[in-house]
Amino acid sequence: VAVSRPSLGELMAVLSLGIDLGLGQPMEHVLRQWVIALALAERAGLEPSDAEVVSFVTLIGFVGCHTDSYEQARWFGDDIQLRADIYTTDLTPRKQSPFVMGHVGSGQPRLKRARTLAAFMRSGRKEIDGMRVTHCTVAGDFALRLGLSDEVRAALLQVFERWDGHGDPGAAAGTEICMPVRIVALADVVEVYHSTQGVEASVEVARARRGTHFAPDVADLFCEHARDVLAPLQGTPSWEKMIAGQPRLSQVLSDREAREALEAIADYVDLKSPYTLGHSRGVAELAAEAGRGMGLPGDQVDALRTASLLHDIGRLGVSNAVWDKPQPLTLADRERVRVRPYLTERMLQASPALAPLAGLAAASQERLDGSGYPRGLRRDALSPAARILAAADIYRALREPRPHRAALPDTAAANGLRDEVRAGRLDGEAVEAVLHAAGHRSARRPEQLEGLTAREVEVLRLVARGLQTKQIAAELHITPKTVGHHIQHIYTKIGASNRVGASIYATEHGLL
Repeated sequence: VAVSRPSLGELMAVLSLGIDLGLGQPMEHVLRQWVIALALAERAGLEPSDAEVVSFVTLIGFVGCHTDSYEQARWFGDDIQLRADIYTTDLTPRKQSPFVMGHVGSGQPRLKRARTLAAFMRSGRKEIDGMRVTHCTVAGDFALRLGLSDEVRAALLQVFERWDGHGDPGAAAGTEICMPVRIVALADVVEVYHSTQGVEASVEVARARRGTHFAPDVADLFCEHARDVLAPLQGTPSWEKMIAGQPRLSQVLSDREAREALEAIADYVDLKSPYTLGHSRGVAELAAEAGRGMGLPGDQVDALRTASLLHDIGRLGVSNAVWDKPQPLTLADRERVRVRPYLTERMLQASPALAPLAGLAAASQERLDGSGYPRGLRRDALSPAARILAAADIYRALREPRPHRAALPDTAAANGLRDEVRAGRLDGEAVEAVLHAAGHRSARRPEQLEGLTAREVEVLRLVARGLQTKQIAAELHITPKTVGHHIQHIYTKIGASNRVGASIYATEHGLL
């Protein structure tokens, strides 16, 4: 798979699609919000530097909203539905408490909800206090990792402030809130109302929240020009066009910048649950090392690592009421889980540079026997890289705690993978490469294989994969003559006379 370096804007596009889903909105809510925000910035006469702040605050201002999904799901049920419902209410002091209490224990049976309400009154209020402060801090940290300006980071700390001073962290009100944040705050809400109810509804909510949530001057500006500001949304806004208009976003990242940005995205995706912290980065390192061990070319190893870093981004579109559930998942829960790789693929397609990796990243849940998802692909349709990713993902998951179990010891995790090989769901060679990368010994001792030495096993694997004598010599850093001797000894010991016979033997004995 040929993969080019992405621009910062492309990576923001990918991440923003996850933010959309985490907010309970259709994909490209952030893109449409961005269109509105920049149109208002232009009409407000903002300088290009401030317009750039508008862009970054729009694209990553809500990146921290999923980081306390665990707590939100614990108290409010579906954390994604909670965030969607926030758009329907202007959370003035008078309305805030009824809104919160109305969502505590949402979706639970009556008796359990009563217990949750009682527990919330004892300790839950304190636990959720400052959630949005955490969101701001996380967004600011993310901006720092991306190398964004001090102006952007300062603005991100105000994203949840309100004009009336009743926002979070409550450190700014009125004109103390910078103009880019005032614009983004309104654009976020009016986009939702415009998408669901039309222009008049978006104007109505702007007027209703004028002076409470929204800055009066920004609300008035929007109401005066609403039809013109919203007109571009009648077509299909283009990520490419929007990114091209922002020099900082359209600049292609260096290899180092791309790697650091991708790692930052992976880390923030994993923050969605305490059970997945470090998962994506761990899978990526394990898969890359296994890929090298299986002899994948360097560019394929790099592609595998990138796909592995982003393979779980679709997780943002599924509630923590499912991910953190200690009880067995219901059929409805399992159906929600199955959409995760599809969402991952959909998100990566927003980036021309990453789109070639979308299929590989989405294949992390596919299995050789066709029992996986989302497409039920079978053996012939799964590349070596896809097989490695599947094995690495399972191994890391087994070694991590989950709501229904503790982390498995390394031996138990290795046995679990090998059980999947025997069941025909995982590839044996990929599993052994992953286990070797994780520090496990080979599943079989060479002396159990017709007296083959460890070196002869290495040569046999390469012969079975179709490598010629000179290629094997280069791979193992030995002379072609030595390789020839190894091959003769191997054929004699296993009773084979050619590559096909060697391949059959290697397959039957789980070496491939």
